[in-house]
Amino acid sequence: MRTAYELTRPQKLYVICAAIFITALVIAEATASKFFTAFELPFTLHLFGQSFTSVTMTAGVLAFPVTFIVTDVLNEYYGKKGIRFVTYVGMAMIVFEFGLLQLAMAVPEATTSPVPDAAFDTVFGASGRIIVGSLTAYLLGQLADITLFHWLRGLTEGKYLWLRATGSTFGSQFIDTLIVLSVAFAGQLTVQEILAITLFNYSYKFVIAIGITPIIYAAHWAMDRYLGHAQAEQLREQAEQPSTA
Repeated sequence: MRTAYELTRPQKLYVICAAIFITALVIAEATASKFFTAFELPFTLHLFGQSFTSVTMTAGVLAFPVTFIVTDVLNEYYGKKGIRFVTYVGMAMIVFEFGLLQLAMAVPEATTSPVPDAAFDTVFGASGRIIVGSLTAYLLGQLADITLFHWLRGLTEGKYLWLRATGSTFGSQFIDTLIVLSVAFAGQLTVQEILAITLFNYSYKFVIAIGITPIIYAAHWAMDRYLGHAQAEQLREQAEQPSTA
């Protein structure tokens, strides 16, 4: 008699990591159109010919630190193929998300709806240009992160986890931030404003990438404990093998 298929521990961890990554990614994309004042500056900052008295960022940056952590964990244990698969699934889910939002905006509101069409459309009415910007930035930034992570891993012979985790994030997120803001808000914001917000967002991600390093180490410790030392080492060794895809 056949027994029910049971996921192995590495498979369960992969599913959990992928679920966390995609959830944070979809939330980040859905909230990216909102700008907020992170803090007031104690001085006037002159940048790209404009003056700024506060630091403005997009709300999408609040969820992205979660994707940094999961990307590094998947890179470490499941290699290029593992994280690339999640990257492509995440890209498909962004398209799926916006498709569902367009459908939700198309249906008429009920008289009892607590949220009117106008308010709903203002929040979720992302244009096609924003979708293209988000997808392009996400794909290029994520692939750059994967490439940098494994390049640094080979360069350091698997040592210095903090270096490959933060180094890959530093390089990839500037690409991601600049592309999404340039494509999504060109014509609505000046070039100077786009560059300034890019630097503000990137600086935040830079600080976060350093700040989450202890969390990445803690995640590795927890995964090693769950998998067992032998199985964890086997996964890491497999992840280091050259990928043909």
